[in-house]
Amino acid sequence: MRRLRGAGCVFAEDEARLLVSAAGDAAELAALVDRRVAGVPLEQVLGWAEFCGLRIAVAPGVFVPRRRTELMVRAAAARARPGSVVVDLCCGTGAVGAALAAAVPGIDLQAADVDAAAAACARRNLPGVPVHVGDLFAALPDGLVGRIAVLTANVPYVPTAAIALMPPEARDHEPRATLDGGPDGLALVRRVVDGAARWLAPGGALLFECGEEQAATAVDVVTAAGLAARLVADGELGATVVVGTRA
Repeated sequence: MRRLRGAGCVFAEDEARLLVSAAGDAAELAALVDRRVAGVPLEQVLGWAEFCGLRIAVAPGVFVPRRRTELMVRAAAARARPGSVVVDLCCGTGAVGAALAAAVPGIDLQAADVDAAAAACARRNLPGVPVHVGDLFAALPDGLVGRIAVLTANVPYVPTAAIALMPPEARDHEPRATLDGGPDGLALVRRVVDGAARWLAPGGALLFECGEEQAATAVDVVTAAGLAARLVADGELGATVVVGTRA
């Protein structure tokens, strides 16, 4: 715990307990602490992250699910029903899809990511669920066109210039492509929104996160694509979710 505190870990006592639980012996514990002190994210050291009450497997080089994304899960779950076609786009570990499947049993879930390592990790968390590899909608089978009831997209939305200001845990240990949203942070958002209407069922909804300061622009992007836009926010989580619904 002293070593963790010295390395700047704010929740050193909690982290120490988790590392002790994960270690099989003193030598393994020392190795885990060494990695954490070196700046490796706790979740990557442990091999899992807690998300929506689930233990989600994580892997080196794959985006670690954030607690604020639980707001997107709640908003998406409110729209899903058993049998609904649900797609977890930019799925990373598959955390959003796994949480939705737990919250709404019986959904018809599929997931996709451009990164093969992320897709492999998602398959561990989504057994039996099709996990596709490809660039956004190009990864999805044509049979989903016009059928998706709930489309979640955990796209990167950090402006390029702000990457350098991020904590080193993210900046140095997660792929830049999972963080960098372009000059204003909304480059990937625009691509997803532009393609969403074709894939959504009538009444289907696209959900994605953005920063509070980006919300007004993101709503304009959604509206310009012909979707009805609304915002969902949670101050405690520090989360803002945009919902775009096909008429």
